[in-house]
Amino acid sequence: MERLTSPPRLMIVSDLDHTMVDHHDPENLSLLRFNSLWENAYRHDSLLVFSTGRSPTLYKELRKEKPLLTPDITIMSVGTEITYGNSMVPDHGWVETLNNKWDLGIVREEAGKFSEELKLQSETEQRPHKISFYVDKSKAQEVTKELSQRLEKRGLDVKIIYSGGMDLDILPQGAGKGQALAYLLKKLKTEGKLPVNTLACGDSGNDAELFSIPDVYGVMVSNAQEELLKWHAENAKDNPKVIHAKERCAGGIIQAIGHFKLGPNLSPRDVSDFLECKTENANPGHEIVKFFLFYERWRRGEVENCEAYTASLKASCHPGGVFVHPSGTEKSLRDTIDELSKYHGDKQGKKFRVWADQVLATDTTPGTWIVKLDKWEQSGDERRCCTTTVKFTSKEGEGLVWEHVQQTWSEQSEVKDNSSWII
Repeated sequence: MERLTSPPRLMIVSDLDHTMVDHHDPENLSLLRFNSLWENAYRHDSLLVFSTGRSPTLYKELRKEKPLLTPDITIMSVGTEITYGNSMVPDHGWVETLNNKWDLGIVREEAGKFSEELKLQSETEQRPHKISFYVDKSKAQEVTKELSQRLEKRGLDVKIIYSGGMDLDILPQGAGKGQALAYLLKKLKTEGKLPVNTLACGDSGNDAELFSIPDVYGVMVSNAQEELLKWHAENAKDNPKVIHAKERCAGGIIQAIGHFKLGPNLSPRDVSDFLECKTENANPGHEIVKFFLFYERWRRGEVENCEAYTASLKASCHPGGVFVHPSGTEKSLRDTIDELSKYHGDKQGKKFRVWADQVLATDTTPGTWIVKLDKWEQSGDERRCCTTTVKFTSKEGEGLVWEHVQQTWSEQSEVKDNSSWII
């Protein structure tokens, strides 16, 4: 959050499974649509927050499976853990808040008296301020009521959340996705960085609290579960700030951005003609996203192999521009563009996707930008990541000109070889 010097224009707080991530979308198209919109229009002045029921272990597993962006803030374990940035630095103030009237040993003891109804989830899902079970839908309400009473008699102040038609989580009363969001907003306000707008996104019962926070917009994606729709009907049906989207998962989030007029909601992935994909103001993020999306479609054979495209790309490169390959080999930028022609359609019909993450531009001198990003490429089951630095200059009437591109293998890359590597 230190990179922002003023209040974020937008803060998106989204659940992951079946909200940001569509597990019924093998191509991850809705997620990739959101990714390109975020990096193109929002990363530089907004905050992305993932709020998930997953533990850190399962969250990291999902990041290896799906093309998720790197969030600014991660709320995990149903709102019991808050971390910041790439290194996931924990919020110790939140830990102190949750320690009030909480005793994990007592919770385990009382829950153990429902051994027939409650089945303990995997060890990775048991956290310092959360214990998680599976419960049959028909028994959930009865167990929740009796267990709450038992824990209250033991002097604890807890919250029991039933979601997903099978998950039962026991947390401190002060925990939960909603309280974690409220804590964050209060913290940001204290720092003078309260977001101009906040959009909460969810699909299940443990997301309901997100929509109860004052002055927050909310979207239930079209595939929202029965428990969340029931909550909405009983608690928020007359609230114009909470909508039920017509699109699934990340598509519903994009729809909500447009519905509430929170900012641009046309994803670059929804633009078919790259020669027409322009922006009025100099926007390095737009140039980065547009180029790598073109590169993906070129190799998938989804754009025509015509000289107009390569000529346009070469015209945007400085005559002396240099591309430094991850191996250390240096080439002319314009020669690199020429080489693209022989790779047109080489990934046609194959699982091949390219996306940019953490695109951040620094205006170093008037008319010059240094842009840093992680460039991801997935081919089949192989994923590679390059830490990429781009230097742009701006010339009146010519837009942004690519002067220098340097890529190095990232530690996140799963395969470090140069086979079929172009850009």
